[in-house]
Amino acid sequence: MNTKVLRFPMTIAMLAGPGPPVLAQTPPLGELGEALVGRMQLEPGERVLFVAQPGRFNLLIAHARRAIVSAGAIDLGVVAVGEEAPRTWSSDFTREAMGKTSEQLVRHFQDVDIAVMMPGASTEHVPYAAMQDILRMNRARTIHFHWAGAYDMNGNLMANDDDVDQLYARTLLDTDYTELSAMQSRFEEAMRRNSVRVTTPDGTDISFEIGDRPVTKQDGNASARRAVAAGNLIDREIELPAGAIRVAPLEETVNGSIAFPDALWNGMPVQGLTMRFERGRLISFEAET
Repeated sequence: MNTKVLRFPMTIAMLAGPGPPVLAQTPPLGELGEALVGRMQLEPGERVLFVAQPGRFNLLIAHARRAIVSAGAIDLGVVAVGEEAPRTWSSDFTREAMGKTSEQLVRHFQDVDIAVMMPGASTEHVPYAAMQDILRMNRARTIHFHWAGAYDMNGNLMANDDDVDQLYARTLLDTDYTELSAMQSRFEEAMRRNSVRVTTPDGTDISFEIGDRPVTKQDGNASARRAVAAGNLIDREIELPAGAIRVAPLEETVNGSIAFPDALWNGMPVQGLTMRFERGRLISFEAET
């Protein structure tokens, strides 16, 4: 296969459009809630559940739940994690979920069509893990509202500031999802036709092929129709803001070097690390520290 340099500037800032952020300091939670529901492309009668940590996104959830009802879908309420839930989150469905084990929740969630995982909820929480078990059964779909969860190179959770909030909000509201989907499809086609080569100024120079490996394109489409075509769990877990694309290479085609940024590895400082691979196997590595 030929090697081709692929240049797709797929940062979420660029996909959102040119120019500086124009939103107010506080993210417009009402607009964000309606945009979140818009990405679901709900069909009448679909059953929607939220899993959330009480806090800063309460207002967004309230707007989203109203939009769900306006779309003719069924609001199942909000399952709280980490803290006591506001009274308005409670429903017959969520009250019945209280105190259940993971296995019991899997049975309880069988008829959920779409669940939204808000910041603060993770696979460490029983309701989140139960919904992932549902996804593994090739049923339902989830939205991972990806407003938090960025880590620095030492493994520390990074706090959001106003600039990050504005970027995320602008991206969710202003992304051209049709163009994003088309761009990701072109990217997939280019990867399948060519050997992919990745280089960085720090010294990474590695190539691989993907063959017929599945490509997960996070294009913001959280519709039931998209879920029917899902090939794996992550195809059913839609991330918002959108933009990520994932594929595993054919292991035996991986050749070259990866230069890692300085970081803590299992609590130990590692500097100047470069790993070298031939046909998918690590053949050597070197590091200053």
